[in-house]
Amino acid sequence: MNIKYFSKLRELLPEPVRQLGGLVSLTFVVIFSFAILNIFFGQGDELVEKMKKEETRIAEANKLSKIISTLPTGILTFYEGSGNYKLSKEQYETVCKITKIIPQRAVMGANLINFKATQIYNANGNQIAETFVNWDKKEKKCIAGFVLIGSVNDGEKEKITVSGEVLNFLSTGIDTRVYFIKNF
Repeated sequence: MNIKYFSKLRELLPEPVRQLGGLVSLTFVVIFSFAILNIFFGQGDELVEKMKKEETRIAEANKLSKIISTLPTGILTFYEGSGNYKLSKEQYETVCKITKIIPQRAVMGANLINFKATQIYNANGNQIAETFVNWDKKEKKCIAGFVLIGSVNDGEKEKITVSGEVLNFLSTGIDTRVYFIKNF
């Protein structure tokens, strides 16, 4: 019975009204379908948050790259010295935050003071498990170091962390590297 009345109503309506009704119905179905899909598979907030973090990271990287490009190549220090470029406090902090490379020279210099680290380093083929460069907000110093894992004389494996204050950096024009680590 309802179908008969619906058919008569449909015949009475002009064609543009029927087409508009069909369009509105189709739009409603599409929006409702996406709402249902969003409930089951929706991760929109997480995606937006990830995108914002990535945009912030890219902006920070661009800012840091701009600062690095203004630095001269060679040894960079934060104290008075001869023949080296002295960094301002802001530059020192910035260079510390962007530096990720600790070359072999800095590792060897830091190992000279720590006999156990030197033994592990030499006995295990100069293998370094991990390196790190961090800005210490409290002390306002750049701290760099590395982790060695290995054994000496076929003994148990040992893990030793060598860290210290970065006294200077080396700017290559493309990146910066730790140049010398003062052990604690």
